[in-house]
Amino acid sequence: MMSADNSPIKTSKSFNEIESTEDFENQDTLLKHVDISIVESEKRANGTLHVRDHYTVYLIDLKVTDTNYQLVQSKLSTIWRRYTEFEQIHDYLQVTYSHVVIPPLPEKRVLYAWRKSDTTDPEFIERRRAGLENFLLRVASHPRLCFDDQFINFLQQEHGWRETITDSGYLLLAENKLKSLSVSIRLKKPDPEIESIKNYGKQLETNLGNFLYTRSKIIEKNYALCKLHADYGKLFSEWSVIEKEMGDGLQKAGHYFDSIADSIDAVAEDEEQIADQLKEYLFYAGALQQLCSNHEALQRNLEVAQDTLNNRIAERGRAAAGKSGLMSRLFGTTEPDIVRDQSTRALDAKILADRLALRRAHEELEEFTKKATVEIEYFQKQKDKDLHESLVSFITLQVKAAKKNLQAWTQIKECIQNMP
Repeated sequence: MMSADNSPIKTSKSFNEIESTEDFENQDTLLKHVDISIVESEKRANGTLHVRDHYTVYLIDLKVTDTNYQLVQSKLSTIWRRYTEFEQIHDYLQVTYSHVVIPPLPEKRVLYAWRKSDTTDPEFIERRRAGLENFLLRVASHPRLCFDDQFINFLQQEHGWRETITDSGYLLLAENKLKSLSVSIRLKKPDPEIESIKNYGKQLETNLGNFLYTRSKIIEKNYALCKLHADYGKLFSEWSVIEKEMGDGLQKAGHYFDSIADSIDAVAEDEEQIADQLKEYLFYAGALQQLCSNHEALQRNLEVAQDTLNNRIAERGRAAAGKSGLMSRLFGTTEPDIVRDQSTRALDAKILADRLALRRAHEELEEFTKKATVEIEYFQKQKDKDLHESLVSFITLQVKAAKKNLQAWTQIKECIQNMP
């Protein structure tokens, strides 16, 4: 795997020296040298007798903006990728960079839908296209992730990429991590900072989920209500035909009713885009909790290593006293000196190995914590900015829609009042 040390990119600081979000943001990234976009999607036939006989692929367009850049194979390339391949590169990054809050993929299935929709819906596919593009941009702008060989290959390697990433061994690592995380970890002394972050992730996930659920119910009702105005428009238009003096006023009022009915489509579309932005952080909350679980696993390894060493030292003490065996402990017999010496020497070697294992576990946890702290700070800063913009956009959209409908109703009122 390409590391910061052998990358062709020269950074102001090595990754091990990144100690703040400012250091993090000053690192060079892939996105500073290339433009990445997903320009279109395409439905293709499976060519099999499966229940789902079609799947969707997305065309990634890569353009080098820095003429001196040598990391990518060509200055311009395009490649088709399925959603399942995006899942592969995401899972690989999640396993390989356990200290990073990995950017999430867009929803695999329709979540918090306010009207009937599925993964074959053109609108959903377009929103997924935008979400997958956003995922690529997030990774390409992340200094720890963007220069990874597998990610670079994902953007360019047309044939054999699945085999290449599978050969990296990430699936075995993922399986081992899944097994370790499936066991309930009860730490003797949980890190209060990590516990706080983990609880925050859970609360963020809950709050965003509740917001998206409530929003889906409200837009469902608003959509139905606005569309009912089309009935008023039709009624007033038909009524205007039989009224001579009031005909013009009724006809104009009918047009304003129609405008209210038509306006909700644009509002609903804009809301969906904002909802997708909020969903990204719904999934980011899960990634934040995953990072905390990875930290807990390392801390558990440290505690196990410490317990193993303590038990070994105690066993060595018993062996030195000639009471290491079960019969010795039961009947108080004393082992011969030669046996005792052999036992203590063997245990001394194991104690040395245990001390080395404890040191490695401590160093791994310390290094993880150091890197993860900067990652979390960077994520929080990014989250505050993005959620602020999304919520302001959501509120602005509601105010704009309400003013437009109020204006239409005011005009309807004037039409009625101006009737002879």
